[in-house]
Formats: sequence, structure tokens, C-alpha cells
Amino acid sequence: MDNPRLHPKFISSFKLLGKPWTWLIICVVLTGKRRFSDISATIPRISDKMLVARLKELETAGIMERHVYPETPLRVEYELTEKGRDLKTVIDQVQQWANTWLEDLRFVR
Repeated sequence: MDNPRLHPKFISSFKLLGKPWTWLIICVVLTGKRRFSDISATIPRISDKMLVARLKELETAGIMERHVYPETPLRVEYELTEKGRDLKTVIDQVQQWANTWLEDLRFVR
């Protein structure tokens, strides 16, 4: 039997979701629509360049939607798609695992 963890879709998901900052961005936007400045202010030490890159990747993957409102000044908001909101179950499972097993926080910086 093939190992499901070596399946190309599994590997692709880790290539996308395993990039730095991706999960934090998803967690921030999971609570509802957010402007770029809100996301940036919530995630310490992420550069604007990196945030733009990750948002574009998530949008291309169908996980995030970008809404542009033609107002003055221009307003742009980001929102998770159904596909993105479905990651909440994964986030909840990782949090449960961390609560059980991560006592040593020296890896968190």
C-alpha cells in the first residue's frame, strides 16, 4: 500500500502551508475580513514584502480572497474562502497537540 503522506497532494499542501508566516496570516484572517495594515500589525516582525508575497500565494491557491473597494482612499480587505476557513480544523488540532506536548517554548521566537 502507498504511504498517503508521500502523495503529491500531501507534499504540495506542505510546500504551500509550510512557508514562514502562512499559518499566522490564516489565523489572523480566520476571525474575519482584515485590511493589510491590520494583518501586518497583528503579526510582529513580518515585512510588508513578505506579507504581500504570502497573501498573493494564498489568493492564487484559492485560500484567500482580496476585495478592493473603490473608495477614497482605496480600501482593500482580505478574507478566507470556504477552502481557507476549512483549515480551522487543522489549526484547532495543532493547537490541541501543542497544548499537550509543547512545554519547552525555546523554539518559539
